[in-house]
Amino acid sequence: MTHAAPVPASESPAESPARPIASAQEARDVIRMLDQTIAALAEVIEEEDRLVRAGRLSEVVRLAATKTSHARAYLTDSQRLRDSLPRLRGELGSDLGSVKARHSAFQDRLQRNLTALATAHAVSEGIVRGVAGEMNRTAAPQTYGASGRTAAADPRHTRPLAVCRSL
Repeated sequence: MTHAAPVPASESPAESPARPIASAQEARDVIRMLDQTIAALAEVIEEEDRLVRAGRLSEVVRLAATKTSHARAYLTDSQRLRDSLPRLRGELGSDLGSVKARHSAFQDRLQRNLTALATAHAVSEGIVRGVAGEMNRTAAPQTYGASGRTAAADPRHTRPLAVCRSL
C-alpha cells in the first residue's frame, strides 16, 4: 500500500487553508499532491472494504489513523484549490477539468465506501439487538396475563448484554 507524502510541518492542516495559492504553478503542485492523496486514500478505502466484506472488522480499526490523515490532507488541499479557483481559473485550463473529473470519481467511490460501512454497522446492530432480545425473551417467564395474552416482559428479568469490542 502506497501513501501520499506526509504534509510538511509548515503546511499543517490548520495553516494550509488560510494560505491562498499564489500562482498557477503552485496550484498545479497542489493538484499533484491532491492526486497522490486521492490515490492513497482510495487504497485505504479499498483495503477497508475488503476487510469489511471478509468480516475482519477488528482489522479495520488499524486503518483509521491512516484514513483520517489522508482525509485531512485531501480536505485541506481541495479547500485551498477551491478558494483559489476564481483567481486562477484562466491559467489552469485543462488541469481544472481533469481534477474535477478525478474528484467526482473519488466522491462516487467514497459514497460506495460509506454505504458499505453503514450497511455493516446496521447489520451488526441488528445482530446485537436480536441476541439481546432473544436473551431477554428466554429469561422472562412464559405466562399469560388476565387478558389471555402473554404478559409483557418484566424489566427485573432482563439481563444485560456485554459486547467485547477488542475481538
